[in-house]
Parts: sequence; structure tokens; C-alpha cells
Amino acid sequence: MTELITTINGWAWGPVMLVLLLGTGAYLSIGLRFITLRRIPTGLRLLLQGTKGRGEGDISPFSALMTSLSATIGTGNIAGVATAIALGGPGALLWMWITALLGMATKYAEAVCAVRYREQDDQGNYSGGPMYYIRNGLHRRWRWLGFAFALFGSLAGFGIANTVQSNSVAQALEGGFGVPPLATGLVLMLLVGAVILGGVKRIARVASFLVPLMALSYVLMSLVVIVTHLEAIPDAIFTIVDSALNGTAAAGGFAGASVWAALRFGVARGVFSNEAGLGSAPIAHAAARTNQPVQQGMIAMLGTFIDTLIICTMTGLVIVIMDVWPSGVSGAHLTSMAFANAFPGGQYIVTMGLCLFAFTTMIGWSFYGERCIVYLLGTRAVLPFRLAWVVVVPLGPLVALDLVWLIADTLNAFMAIPNLVALILLSPMVFAITRDYFKRD
Repeated sequence: MTELITTINGWAWGPVMLVLLLGTGAYLSIGLRFITLRRIPTGLRLLLQGTKGRGEGDISPFSALMTSLSATIGTGNIAGVATAIALGGPGALLWMWITALLGMATKYAEAVCAVRYREQDDQGNYSGGPMYYIRNGLHRRWRWLGFAFALFGSLAGFGIANTVQSNSVAQALEGGFGVPPLATGLVLMLLVGAVILGGVKRIARVASFLVPLMALSYVLMSLVVIVTHLEAIPDAIFTIVDSALNGTAAAGGFAGASVWAALRFGVARGVFSNEAGLGSAPIAHAAARTNQPVQQGMIAMLGTFIDTLIICTMTGLVIVIMDVWPSGVSGAHLTSMAFANAFPGGQYIVTMGLCLFAFTTMIGWSFYGERCIVYLLGTRAVLPFRLAWVVVVPLGPLVALDLVWLIADTLNAFMAIPNLVALILLSPMVFAITRDYFKRD
């Protein structure tokens, strides 16, 4: 089974998928005339004005972004970046940046479509995302894609956003503080349950408090390392660019990496981190209190900017500056090694960051899975889904998750395909309403 899923996963995240992700981002960027890069200040202004929101919806535009960031800022920012560098060399970081710049257009288009084609369920809550803009925006012959997305989305979360996250927290706390895995799992179960059983409004309140706090804290501690090693920055940037364009020779415990390895792991880990093109974030943005899809799109694109171009960059720069990447170590251990070498107790920053990032991913993705289940089975399935999500949490630290990780990673790819097809088909509408908005603006 593991060999079969590994083969499928290699195909799912192979060259075709990477071309589809980057190609869709490039196509949307060109069609939007690169407004996602030119209008970053506009997006920041709208974000600051969006703490309450005007229009129909369940949560403020600011809370919608924080909810989506709670799901995207996770172990990928700490362990994923380190894995990309360990397998693809420092050049993987440059490809993560390129993926993010193109992904901003993808995330913008996702949110525009989500707000434009969202619905209210029979309890009055707003539901949106790829399954709804496929059903309401495309011809009925495409509806099977919406069903496929909802099915894959409802299942993938239990792996990559639930058990895998609780397992990462348990390993970090056991290694750093000697906490028994079962105790970690049970505490996480109680904390996650206390949040998600309150629905999207409680998730949004917790995310709006935790996400800015944890992101700023992590960035500030990373900046401490960078500022105290300013002389190493030029060499680090050169190493990143040279590795991306020419590959990386073997050094220390590092086995060496080709240009293709840097591109493959940089793009794959970048998408895993910011989820641009995956179709998950628009589910949160569909709940925003707004009647203007373009404005929510401008706010949504900041998620990719913050997640990859800021937080992932901090992790990557610290690893390259501290020159620990040739050690042969990978994942969160590599990031811990970099911070530990930077100052005493630095590894504990990584441990606590990993715990907070994983926790917010669990509560954010629970909402994504819930909305997928509502699409498939209706609102009667909401409570059973929430209870199942909570019950599964303590299983993560107790079982080997290699196969679970592979299956969830494959399901994520299968989520992306229907979403990317829908975005390409709906792109004329996205381009048209964007032009109309900025003509009036």
C-alpha cells in the first residue's frame, strides 16, 4: 500500500502538477496585469479597514484572513522550509519565492470566486469555496469536479491538518520537555474541541488573536538572528540564487541537489505552506462580511505574501545564514539546530512555534472540512464532523503516520486539480470584474 501511494503521490506532485500550479499563477498574473504585485499597499489598507466589514457574511474580512492564515501558517513554515532546503538545497527558497509571487494571483482569484458564488445554508451560515464556484459558476457538466473537491477536502484534513499536526506537536514536546505523547494528544483534543465546537465565529476570534501574535513573535526572533549576522546575508543570498540556477554541490552531510530538485521541492513545499491553488483558503474568505469580491481578493492575496514571503523566508534565511543545511539533518530538527546555534535556548523557540502553528492549523482546517461536509451531506452532518475531528486528535501522537501523510498529501493534490481547472474557466469573469472595480476606484 505504501509503495502504491508513494507512486501515486510522485505522479500527483510531479512535473504536470508543478506546471499546472505555476502556469495557472502566471496566467492569472498576466491576465490581472500584475495587480496582485502592484496593489499590495491597497490590500494592506483594505485589511486594516476590514476589522468589522460591511455587507453580508459571518465574520469580518480581517478575521477571514486570520482564519485562512491559521490553517496555512503551520508546520510547513518550520519543518517544510527546512525539508525543501535539505532535499533541494538553498535554491529551493528562491523557487518558493517565485511560487508565492505567482500564487498571490491564484489566491486573489480564489477569493473573488468564493465571494461571488457563495451560498447560505439552512442555518444561515455562509458557505463557499471551489465546490460552490464550480456548481454556481460553471456548466452542470463540471459539477462532478465540485463533488470531487469536497470529498477530497473532507478526508485530507483528518490526515495532514489533524493527526499529522498533533503528532508533530507531541514529538516536539517529548523531545524538548519530556512530555508523554498521550498527554499532549489529550490536551490538544480538549483545546481544539473548545474552539471548533463554537463554530466559525469562535474559530475566527481565536485565530484573530493567536495568528498575529505568533507570526510577529516568530518573525521578531528570526530578525534577531538575521540582524546579529548581517555580514552573512550577502553570502546567503548568493548561495540561494546560485543554488537555484546551478544546483548545489555535496557538502558535509548534504548529498548535493540539481536545479530540478531545487525547483521541485521549492514549489511543492511552497504550495504546501501557503496553499495557493489548493482551494482551501477561499472557504474561509467566503464567510467574510463583504459584498465586494475584489476587495476580499485583495485581502486574501496577502495571506500568501505573509505566509511565504515573510515567515518562510525568515526560516530559510536563518538556516542558510547559520550554515547548518549541509548537516544532513532535515525537517524541524534542522530549524531547531539553526536557532540553537544562533543563541542559547533557540531550539525552544522552534518548539513553541511549532506547537502554536500546528494548533492553529488544526482549528482552521476543521472549518474547511466542515464546509466540505456541508456541501456533501448538508448541515445535519456538522456536529458529527466536529466530534469526529476532536476524537481523532489524540490518535496522531500514538501511531506511525508515514502512510497517513502520503495519503493526505495525495488528496491535497487531488483537491488542487478541480480548483485550478475552475479558476482557469472562471478567469474571464475574474478579469472583467477586476477591471470594472479599478475603473470605478
